[in-house]
Amino acid sequence: MQKHRARAWALRAGCRIALAAAMGAGLPSLAAEPVVTTNDAAKSTPANATLIRRLDGTTITVEHAVSEIERLMKAARVKGLGVAILNDDQIVLERGFGERSAGNAFDASTVTYAASYTKTMFAYLVMMLVDEGTIDLDRPIASYFAKPITDIEKYADLKGDPRVERLTSRHLLSHTTGFANFRFLEPDEKLRFHFEPGTRYAYSGEGINLMQLVVETVTGRGLQELMKERIFDRFGMERTSMVWEKEFEANYADGHDDAGTSVGYKRRTGARAAGSAASDIHGMVLFARGAMRGEGLSEKARQAMFSPSIRIRSVRQFPTLDEATTTRDDAIELSYGIGVGVFKSPHGWAWFKEGNDKGFRNHMVVFPDKKTALVMMSNSNNAEGIFKELQATLIGDTYSPWEWDGYVPYEARK
Repeated sequence: MQKHRARAWALRAGCRIALAAAMGAGLPSLAAEPVVTTNDAAKSTPANATLIRRLDGTTITVEHAVSEIERLMKAARVKGLGVAILNDDQIVLERGFGERSAGNAFDASTVTYAASYTKTMFAYLVMMLVDEGTIDLDRPIASYFAKPITDIEKYADLKGDPRVERLTSRHLLSHTTGFANFRFLEPDEKLRFHFEPGTRYAYSGEGINLMQLVVETVTGRGLQELMKERIFDRFGMERTSMVWEKEFEANYADGHDDAGTSVGYKRRTGARAAGSAASDIHGMVLFARGAMRGEGLSEKARQAMFSPSIRIRSVRQFPTLDEATTTRDDAIELSYGIGVGVFKSPHGWAWFKEGNDKGFRNHMVVFPDKKTALVMMSNSNNAEGIFKELQATLIGDTYSPWEWDGYVPYEARK
């Protein structure tokens, strides 16, 4: 099996850019300066994949896209970056740029930290369980446990608060629990409610981790096993895992801070739904494509995941409990679905997800009606300074809520 997988990786690395006939269906509308190089084992691009079609129908050449990526990386001092683009549901660009670590090229098979991309993949797993009748999004999660949730040591802080009995899977997956992002951010490091569940959006990894407990309880299986079987194997994500794998050692990315200093890579040994996954860019674009198609989900479940569950009017996503509001994003009806942000554009509803940690910055955005997506993974804090311009240049996305995401363009960061 290991030899078979190794051969598959080698073949995939040899040719990563392909364009085939359109298929599937979209969701109905509702420090030192880095040396930037293009690191793709297959330097030649098939003749029918030399163009990238943007949302408005205009096109750019792959060569121009590569040139712009390299220019922006150099200007913003981004260490390494993986970029993948879907057109007509097919991969038309998939390459690595820059360095994964000093002197080592970042390529399309470089494993990097997926961070909160994990949450979206986990949410997709939950929607499969919803389809099977194992989980109901609007059923109080307390009913899934044989004893009160507050009798579980990790959730004893909530004892005496009746709101725990009203928590549902939808609350946990749409970030409307009322919890802080993580309890260690509380002054006393204790878990508590800050508002009535379901009344407003406030990003919370605590809610996602509680949902993991629900999933493992109702299935009787561990998350690592479930994610591999139901998500990674289904979509062909051969270099994606909830925990660190030995085979990643030969080609993985160290994170880098604002100054370009390496912060290494934390090898996670326990599966956490809020963010433990490692993946290469190929694996993540395969997931984006599969999710865009709705593979493995009923139409009802697909609609439930990628449609609004809660309207968002917070000024910024972080800090999560900030109560300041704005109408700035009303035009795009910024909302949260199940495990993803959603917004309205002239090209239909779109969904997006970030994945950030110290030294790593990721962003994906998917326009199902156009069968178009952009997936980015970087081992540099500075990468978020070029996401807005890359989205606009590569696929014509000028609609994403970059201010809400807190992405400050690199020119303003100097």
